[in-house]
Amino acid sequence: MDILIFKTSVNDKEEVNIVRNLFQSVAKVVEFNIDLEDCDKVLRIVTSGLSPQRAESLVHSLGFDCSELKD
Repeated sequence: MDILIFKTSVNDKEEVNIVRNLFQSVAKVVEFNIDLEDCDKVLRIVTSGLSPQRAESLVHSLGFDCSELKD
């Protein structure tokens, strides 16, 4: 399992639900969460093979900004 971490523009619970609906249909996403309290609205994805680029692309397709936070 890998953990991917991203900065996003997701701002509220309604938007989190939009992202949830998308990720529920992606088999490689084991679980995810978005920390709305963090200034970067951090998205953490536990995955079994989803690439960071594909995760960014999926979130972008919903109209949100998403960029990987690197170590």
